[in-house]
Amino acid sequence: MLVLASASPRRRELLTQAGYRFEVRPAHIPEDPLPGEDPIAYVTRLAREKAEAVFRDLTDASPKPEETLVVLGADTTVALDNIILGKPEDAADAARMLRLLSGRTHRVITGVAVVTKKGAEVAAEATAVRFLTLSDAEIAGYVAGGEPMDKAGAYAIQGRAARWIPRIEGCYFNVMGLPLALVSSLLEPSSGLI
Repeated sequence: MLVLASASPRRRELLTQAGYRFEVRPAHIPEDPLPGEDPIAYVTRLAREKAEAVFRDLTDASPKPEETLVVLGADTTVALDNIILGKPEDAADAARMLRLLSGRTHRVITGVAVVTKKGAEVAAEATAVRFLTLSDAEIAGYVAGGEPMDKAGAYAIQGRAARWIPRIEGCYFNVMGLPLALVSSLLEPSSGLI
């Protein structure tokens, strides 16, 4: 049985699109970066903590947990000059992030963890994303529409922000929040999940 340890609707859509059958059990853990934590270390730590927390909850709740229990955790962040840009706190913070990204290339990094009774396997995917230069009016209009509020880096590549992204280098699905090829390679040893 595959369990997705995430409340993200985008991750659910992507995992479904890839043909996986799964249940959703969001993890509830603190998501603050540790002092001086590198973006890759940050997302892989959170992905692992989410997957391990859900695995623990499910195995503690069942007197005889399924032998085939596989929990998938993921966490995505945006990094600019190795500084983590998480989800914006409010509209002003979203505008600040978009001004930072304007006219520059940043990295979107997703940590992925697969936890089974045998242990955890953790990996990360990074994609370079180029932004056009944005005007203050474009930023204000985008923020006013609400789309950036629950997104790392304050934008969604699959939404209105797509018009400002002329080029990416790497996995598109990673920028949406779940690098499907990486996930598939981690889940491959777990038979019967598709």
